[in-house]
Amino acid sequence: MLPVHAATVRLFLHILAATVWVGGQIVLAALVPIVRTHGGRDAARAVARRFQFVAWPAFLLLVVTGVWNLFAVHAGDQSSEYLTTLFVKLLLVGVSAAAAAGHIVVTRRNPAVGGALAGIALLAALAALFLGVLLTIG
Repeated sequence: MLPVHAATVRLFLHILAATVWVGGQIVLAALVPIVRTHGGRDAARAVARRFQFVAWPAFLLLVVTGVWNLFAVHAGDQSSEYLTTLFVKLLLVGVSAAAAAGHIVVTRRNPAVGGALAGIALLAALAALFLGVLLTIG
């Protein structure tokens, strides 16, 4: 069996957190309309609230392992193209978090704006995920 290194653990935790944050948003987007149809708005809200108990800790783990990644790859020693890609990725991570938080705050008062924010959160998360792969593979 291959040896396990800190880099393996770091990457595993980062990918695990991304699967919860990004994949969870995809699953939630697919489930909420069905739950709302069959169980009502209260059931849909309960599902979404429960997701938050998993999603936000995963987001925190993404941030922590992301910082760990920056130290591991010696970000300051990277090319300007790498740093530009990294900057855009970090910007998208911030947009995803801000839009997700905005969705939580706004949705009850304005469901259309809340839905738009959820869509922005997901698209930004997907784009950040893609750029993360690009940073890894080059």
